[in-house]
Amino acid sequence: MSPVVVWILSVLGIVVVVLTRVRLGAKDSQGRRRSSGLVLTLHTLAGTVAVLTWFPYLLGATLLIGFVGLVAWWITGVAGLGLLMRWMPARGKHANTDDEDDWASGPGLSILAHVGLALGVVGVTYAYATGAV
Repeated sequence: MSPVVVWILSVLGIVVVVLTRVRLGAKDSQGRRRSSGLVLTLHTLAGTVAVLTWFPYLLGATLLIGFVGLVAWWITGVAGLGLLMRWMPARGKHANTDDEDDWASGPGLSILAHVGLALGVVGVTYAYATGAV
């Protein structure tokens, strides 16, 4: 994998972390969060650690710093996939079927972002393991 592709995937990872926090961190009109606050916090914190360690690695820091960044990207990706669970159809007698989204109609943007992040993490892991970056 080309170092340019790794940089692009890394920058897109930042965009996913920030937009997810902005998009899902807000409360609805009844004061409820639209997703798990714990998973969102994990996603944001792991994403922050990933950014603060991965980019120094790309700029020449040690392999250990890169490894910490890579682990943080993995945690961010898994937490992001966990956030996608909010789009699973609700079941039960009193289930709320409100699937509206403020920025797009439906889960398309979230799916694109988090599946893309998960695939990007696989790509940067391959680049790290092969020494391409």
